[in-house]
Amino acid sequence: MEQFRFKAANESGVMETGTLAARTKAEAYDTLRSRKLRPVSIEPAGAVGKAPGGAKGEPQAGAMPVQTLPGAQLLLFTEELSELLEAGLQLEPALRVIETRKEKSQLQPVAAYLRQQVRDGVSFSNALRTCGKCFSELFCSMAAAGEAAGALPRILRRQAEYYAIISDLRKRVAMALVYPSIVFSAGIVLLIIFMTFLLPQLTGLLKHTQAKLPLMTELLIGMSDFFGHFWWLVLVLIGAVASAFKVWTSSPEGRMSWARLSLRIPLLGKVLRGRFYAEFSQTLSTLVANGVTLLNGLTLLERATANVYIRQILARVAERVGEGGSLSSSMRAVGFFPPELIDIVTVGEQTGHLSTSLERSAKRYDKEFSNHIAQVTSLIQPITIMCVALFVGLIAYSMITGILTSVSGMRAQQTSTEMPQ
Repeated sequence: MEQFRFKAANESGVMETGTLAARTKAEAYDTLRSRKLRPVSIEPAGAVGKAPGGAKGEPQAGAMPVQTLPGAQLLLFTEELSELLEAGLQLEPALRVIETRKEKSQLQPVAAYLRQQVRDGVSFSNALRTCGKCFSELFCSMAAAGEAAGALPRILRRQAEYYAIISDLRKRVAMALVYPSIVFSAGIVLLIIFMTFLLPQLTGLLKHTQAKLPLMTELLIGMSDFFGHFWWLVLVLIGAVASAFKVWTSSPEGRMSWARLSLRIPLLGKVLRGRFYAEFSQTLSTLVANGVTLLNGLTLLERATANVYIRQILARVAERVGEGGSLSSSMRAVGFFPPELIDIVTVGEQTGHLSTSLERSAKRYDKEFSNHIAQVTSLIQPITIMCVALFVGLIAYSMITGILTSVSGMRAQQTSTEMPQ
């Protein structure tokens, strides 16, 4: 038996470290999984404190040299590996092809590590889980589902399409925010200049007239005085709110509440639900078509879902199916799935072609998902510009009304002094 030092996350996301005895790294991984821990790193205890490389700085055999992968690299890895597997290569030779690419990238050490793990007898999904933060739990669970169904290339292709959609969404959102960001930044700079230099001088003039200022102008002057004296308090409050939100979402109750609320946010919630419906239909269709039982498929889907609220929904569906209920009736009972999807599943169960019906549903929701993204990106620019214009307009209105009121007061004072005694 050999001693292994591990670092793993428990069900609450808290990191745990320690040592355990096992014959191989794969056995150590299985032991941690049986304890309901998600391994982040596993290495021989004797390797702790040693240099990570030899005389020439080469990494040790079996060490994971890369801890994170950028989104573009993850997309490239998933696309290339799925294409190689669909072309007929086995997993180990496919990883070797990625490892021996001419152009240097972070994928080469990752592929080398995964290939070594696969050669040592570790399953591909388990090897992914030991790659630090390179692959999410969703990706690892989907890979496990692909291995169980014998459809790893199709699952990886589906993941590649998902990452491509997310990458395209980020680019479109960034492009849509360029012009509004410039306008918003210019408005903030103008506001700072006004609050710092112009408003204090204007305040003295307005108070000198002793005229009754409009409410908006008084609020603007009060806000300027507050930020001028207590700007540090604003920063502290922002930091406190951010920290409180992080602590709240780290707790099981807070994480569940936020997962539920995120699905109800206008525009964004519709996109998130549509993406889940498409992923649910496509993945379950692939699993059922490749011989995985419905109950096992639902269990794999539950593990692959990042949203804890949806994961709870899937657990309830799987429980009802395990008790002998049909998939459509179980989906209807939980009250989360749309009637259109339930009807499609019902038809599939009645005709005996559930996987075909789910495949058709996935195409439909993929199309709706793309339409929702287009709607969100098209609304970002006008909404942002409208908010900036409203904010600047209120400030301008407060300034102008205050100045006009002061001028009127000064004229009244001048008229009263010119009247004959």
